[in-house]
Order: sequence, then structure tokens, then C-alpha cells
Amino acid sequence: MYFLDALRLIAALAVLAWHWLGVQRFPGVWHGRTGALMPVGHAIGAYGWLGVELFFMISGFVICMSCWGRSVGDFVTSRVIRLFPAYWVSVLLTAAVLYFSPHRWGHDPSRPTVTRVLTNLTMSHAPMGVSDIDPVYWTLWSELRFYVLFGVVVWFGVTYRRVLAFCGVWGFLSLLAPQAHWPLLDNVVQSQFSWYFIGGMVLFLMHRFGQNLLLWGMLGFCWLMAQNRIALIMTVNEGGARERLSWRVAALVVTVCFVVMAATALGAFNWIRWRWVASAGALTYPLYLVHQEIGFEVITWLSRRLSPYPTLVVVLALMLAVAWLIHRFVERPLAPLMKRGLVSSFAAMRRAENPADRVARSVG
Repeated sequence: MYFLDALRLIAALAVLAWHWLGVQRFPGVWHGRTGALMPVGHAIGAYGWLGVELFFMISGFVICMSCWGRSVGDFVTSRVIRLFPAYWVSVLLTAAVLYFSPHRWGHDPSRPTVTRVLTNLTMSHAPMGVSDIDPVYWTLWSELRFYVLFGVVVWFGVTYRRVLAFCGVWGFLSLLAPQAHWPLLDNVVQSQFSWYFIGGMVLFLMHRFGQNLLLWGMLGFCWLMAQNRIALIMTVNEGGARERLSWRVAALVVTVCFVVMAATALGAFNWIRWRWVASAGALTYPLYLVHQEIGFEVITWLSRRLSPYPTLVVVLALMLAVAWLIHRFVERPLAPLMKRGLVSSFAAMRRAENPADRVARSVG
């Protein structure tokens, strides 16, 4: 599904526009507020944070698709080799840039400590109270929690009925969490973002098995809850934009995301077969990982020498080049090596749990 890669790229560019153009909390990056320097760019970028919501919906669709007929070991292997190689390099590269930077306009202006960097490498630093080396990493912890939850379905075997049941239970708990005032429950179910993951899974069921009233009803419910929860998320992001944002614009963008994803699931974009889209989609993840803090540093230096929009073009080209280097020389070589090692590890675990093998080894 080539168009999913295009949507990934659009979502990544939207988040990039939010950090580079929409956020006015760090005026030192552009040596002025982006609203004054680039009014049109800022007006668009001010809603780029909604790219994260699109990412989560795509994730629900793709994870459900990729787990069909696979074991827990297959699921874990696919996620590890997809997420960690580029992430490890991005953490180390970003930490190095921040450590030696004279600017450090990021979320945490202090120089990264060794323990902070090492803990970030686990991708599980947030529950340990360790701040992100790059603020964009918060979404990865949300993704990991989704993987753990969906791993329960994979354990029992992914079927139409089990995915539906999982979506229903997760949605019900997401309704209870805000009222229960139980932080642990809300931390697990992620009631702010769960509707996008659930919506993505429902859309995959439509894609695989066809549409019906039940699936459309569940998708509609996800959309209704998403437009409700977007108000709170928007309020948080107003602090970064340093201005009031429009709920109508945010709700419209969310609606467009649901409509476009539904059209994609139902095959409206199957005619797209451009190979460059898949290649561009492969750069989405490393681009997302390196664009904020490193991008800020480059913008801070370059914007003293170029006008705003040429600076934007040059920095985007540079970040795409860095993303390509990470994909070409980190992800592509390491993924098959890690896959072989993990497949071998899970095979050894299965052999160790086989009673016949244990008896044979003891006799030998």
C-alpha cells in the first residue's frame, strides 16, 4: 500500500512544520518569532502537531496488518528491528550535538549526562523519570505501550473477532480512565490517543474483510471521541504556539485524517504505484527522530546568514540527507543481522520449552 508511505511522510512533515514553524516558545532558534518572520508558514505549522494523531492511526492499521498470522516472537522481532537501530544512532547523534552546542534551544537546555543518554537508549526512559534527549521521543513510549497491549491479541492469535473485542475493551477502558482518576489506568490505555490506534485497527478490518455497519459504527465512535479529546491536546499545544488555536481547524484536520485513512483502507488510492513514495516513506522514521533538536541547531546557525524560507529549504534538505544516511548505513545493514539473531533466540527458547528436547539432552 504505497499511499500509506505517502501518509507517513505527510505526517512527518507536518510534525516537522510544527516544531520548526508553529512553535514560538524558542524565539532564539529563528532570532525572532516565526509568526512575524513567516506568517503563512507559521499559520500552517501551528496545526502540524496533528501529524502525531495521523501517525497513531497509521500505526494501528499497520500493526494489525503486519501481525496477522504471526507469533509473538515474530511481532517482537519486527518491532525491535524496525524501531531500535535508527533510534540508537539518533539518540547518540542528538546527544553529541547538544553536548557540544553553544545554543541548546531544546526542551531540556542542560547538557546530556551519560546516564541520561544510556537510559534513553532503552526507549523506556519516560516511566523512569528521565527526560527525552529529543522531545519527539515521547511518541515512541506511546507506541511501545500500544505494542504491549496488542501483544496480548498476538499471544492468543490475531483474528477478526479478537481484534474487535480488543478494540471494544480498549475503548471502554479509555472512557473510564479520565473519570476514574487512576493515573496507572490512563497511562496504560492512553485515553488521549487510543481512539486513533483503535480507528486504525478498525480500518484494517475494513480493508481485509470488507466494510459493514458495525465497523463503520466503531470508526464513527472513534472519530466522535477524537474530536472531543482534541480540545485538551490543542490547549497544551497553545503553550508552544504562544497563541490561541482554532478547535474548528483542528477538528477539520482530524476529520480529514479519518476520511483519507478510510479511503485508503477501501482501496481508493490503490492506483498509486510510484516507487519513490516507498523510498520517501523509508526516510520518515529517521527524519522524525533527528529533525527537532539537530534541526534547531542548524536553523540557529543558518538563519543568521539566510532569509527564513531559504533557511527552511536548506535545513529540510540537510535533515533528509541525514535521514537517508541513517536508513542506508544503519537500518538496512543492521535489520537483517538483528533479525537473524532474534529469530535464533526465539527458536532456542521454543526448543528449551519442548519436553522431548529436554529429555533428549538429559539422556545425551
